[in-house]
Amino acid sequence: MRYFIPLLLFIVCFTSCKEKTTPVETIEVAETAVTTTKYYLIRHAEKDRSDPENRNPSLTEEGNARANRWAEHFKAIPFDMIYSTDYNRTQETATPTATQKGLEIQSYDPRTLFDVDFQEATKGKTVLVVGHSNTTPMFANAILQEERYEHIDDSDNSNLFIVTIKGDEKTSERLRVE
Repeated sequence: MRYFIPLLLFIVCFTSCKEKTTPVETIEVAETAVTTTKYYLIRHAEKDRSDPENRNPSLTEEGNARANRWAEHFKAIPFDMIYSTDYNRTQETATPTATQKGLEIQSYDPRTLFDVDFQEATKGKTVLVVGHSNTTPMFANAILQEERYEHIDDSDNSNLFIVTIKGDEKTSERLRVE
């Protein structure tokens, strides 16, 4: 009995004392959201060439059919914005897609391709840009910041340039869509 009480005190003391532990801090590394911007660039559809003096012709019947095919081709693409120059042929090419998407066509000046205002307005968006045989490849080059594409032949209305900016990475492809 003489040993029982000190032993009991010893057991009670040591079993009731817990080692103090500091919880391990969980450090969560926040994932940096990478912004993706995607540009689809096309040249206007076939224009009316019957009057060589007309600097602002409309589309031909074939051109209107191509504009409708573009809309069908872009059906599953969730455009946020659609841009076109102010010419009849580019506006008419963009119209079926804009109508289908419920978007207004916004005008851009082909002399100020991919300026700071345009970049800010389109950042993180999916954008269709309708231009011309010279401005469409120039626009793709401006986005890429390199001279990758040459002017489109004046009789070729089937090029689609897709330029993607994901963070600091830029990629592009050129497709033919008949």
